[in-house]
Amino acid sequence: MLNKQSIRSKTTIYMDKSLIKDKEILIKESEKWTEIQEILFRKMLRQGGHFSIGDRKYLIILPHKIN
Repeated sequence: MLNKQSIRSKTTIYMDKSLIKDKEILIKESEKWTEIQEILFRKMLRQGGHFSIGDRKYLIILPHKIN
């Protein structure tokens, strides 16, 4: 299961085309995931992109890095 610390505040997350503003929504959603699905979500939190878990579609947009 995800926790609040695993979801960075500057990361933008959409679930089924809706912007997720409350981390609790994702934490509740993660209670239904298998270990492999949770690993996928954590990986996508680091790299961003489009993906699906179950019947939900996610889009993760990472904040821009300043070099």
